[in-house]
Amino acid sequence: MHIDYESCVLDNGLKVLVHKDTSTPIVAFNLLYDVGSKDEDPNKTGFAHLFEHLMFSGSKHVKDFDEELEKVGGENNAFTNNDFTNYYISIPKDNLETAFRLESDRMLSLSITEKKLKVQKGVVSEEFKERYLNQPYGDASLIMRPLCYVRHPYAWSTIGKDISHIESINLEDVKIFYHTYYRPDNAILVVAGDVEALDIFERSQKWFGGIPRGNRPLRKLPVEPIQTRARHACVYREVPSDAIYKAYHIGARMEEDFYTFDLISDVFSNGKSSRFYVELVKNQRLFNDLNAYVSADIDPGTFVISGNLQEGVSFQRAEEGIFKEIDKLQTKGTEDHELQKVKNKLETSLLFSNMKALDKAMNLAYFELMGGAQQLNLEDDKYWKVSSEKIKNATKTFLQEENCSTLYYHAKKTEN
Repeated sequence: MHIDYESCVLDNGLKVLVHKDTSTPIVAFNLLYDVGSKDEDPNKTGFAHLFEHLMFSGSKHVKDFDEELEKVGGENNAFTNNDFTNYYISIPKDNLETAFRLESDRMLSLSITEKKLKVQKGVVSEEFKERYLNQPYGDASLIMRPLCYVRHPYAWSTIGKDISHIESINLEDVKIFYHTYYRPDNAILVVAGDVEALDIFERSQKWFGGIPRGNRPLRKLPVEPIQTRARHACVYREVPSDAIYKAYHIGARMEEDFYTFDLISDVFSNGKSSRFYVELVKNQRLFNDLNAYVSADIDPGTFVISGNLQEGVSFQRAEEGIFKEIDKLQTKGTEDHELQKVKNKLETSLLFSNMKALDKAMNLAYFELMGGAQQLNLEDDKYWKVSSEKIKNATKTFLQEENCSTLYYHAKKTEN
């Protein structure tokens, strides 16, 4: 997998990357801002996500962002996570200028009023209730994060710690946030499609070049101390079955161990021939489902194991089953054919994740944020270098209970 691109940096600090893709008449316009929930005040969480909503409330010259795009055959959306906020547009090549006009206007002159803020606070509060409070197992992440992190701001979800934090945000807070983070020197623009780099650079200068730099403070996040003792939490909820969540601290996204654990997650739970499915779901029938995955955070993240227990299976018995599978990997590693299989699957997944122009635009922006877009072209090699010995060493080092936070999520027994 290799994705070519050209890049430049405007005088105001905006990074611009261009990938030429002649396979589609649709152009992807992706604008990433280097601000996520980890940049929030611990007493005002949920701010970055709320602000993403506000970005669609209109700007000085654009009253309705979606309507303007729909008129020219475009569509757009956005997402916020712990590390960054990403806005993306898909638009016919002939109407690409509209994307430049709209995005530059809301970077320079977003229209923020008390009325708009009140509306979006209501929208986000309802989202909080629907997805995290009224959804079965929805609050698991709200419980797990502060259990795993005692200092680092990954201790709260993007939605925030509590609805009260969202409700307390005022207009002055919003304006400060906007002028601090939504500046060209804190953004990465990637355009992918049947376009010419020089033309995109010129358009970028035309529409964004006059926007002044910001004055973002140096990011100084607290370092999470090494966990030396197992942590546990227990809750009772009205859900269909008991569930367990186990999170082990691992390295940052670009560290070698991330690639090792990404493959370990596939060994454990990718497909019906995976170890968890064969042994703990199918043979022993301890779980209805059991998954393993990496959080993929830019800063040191977690390797998570989560699953729903079969009726009548105790947490102790279920956990013992997980421990046995971890022990097998720690002592024996993987067979060559097993490791080859998960690498092949992952390579296919990487290829599919870079098929569309929009996917490539997003990935280039993401890797540029993490230190350089050229790193995207090295992903394959990093996975192929993972050996059975590295898997053994990584599991021995990180998959220890003193490095683990566990949530026992009990299903309440209701009376008929």
